Amino acid sequence: MTRSVHLMILLLCLRLMCPLATGIFMEKLASKKLCTDEDCVYTISLARAEEDYNASDCRSINIKKGQLIYVYSKLVNEKDSVEFWAASIRIDSCVYGEQYENHMGTVGYFPSSLVSEQHVYQEASKTVPTRVRIYKS
Repeated sequence: MTRSVHLMILLLCLRLMCPLATGIFMEKLASKKLCTDEDCVYTISLARAEEDYNASDCRSINIKKGQLIYVYSKLVNEKDSVEFWAASIRIDSCVYGEQYENHMGTVGYFPSSLVSEQHVYQEASKTVPTRVRIYKS
């Protein structure tokens, strides 16, 4: 998927579900993130979910045990530990059967403790500051 499609999906998520779009402030998850490039568009790794996770807000994604996930950035908290990763869900009809279409294009955060990295494509060696984005309705 292209970067513009991912951005459009994120904007749609914020417009439809996120309290930030209606003026309610949501705390940043972290002030910096680890990426492979300045824009955090290249895949860092492929991870497999070890547990189910239900998203707590519109910034997060639901993941199911056994699901494959493409990781694009790793948020770093003030204690310099990685807690949340940003990723998109890999579509796998063997896991989802006929329902996989509902998950196409899903992008968001999830706790890194719930997955195991299966393959590292590139090292996440670039530290990039996170930005607060404000969307008006």
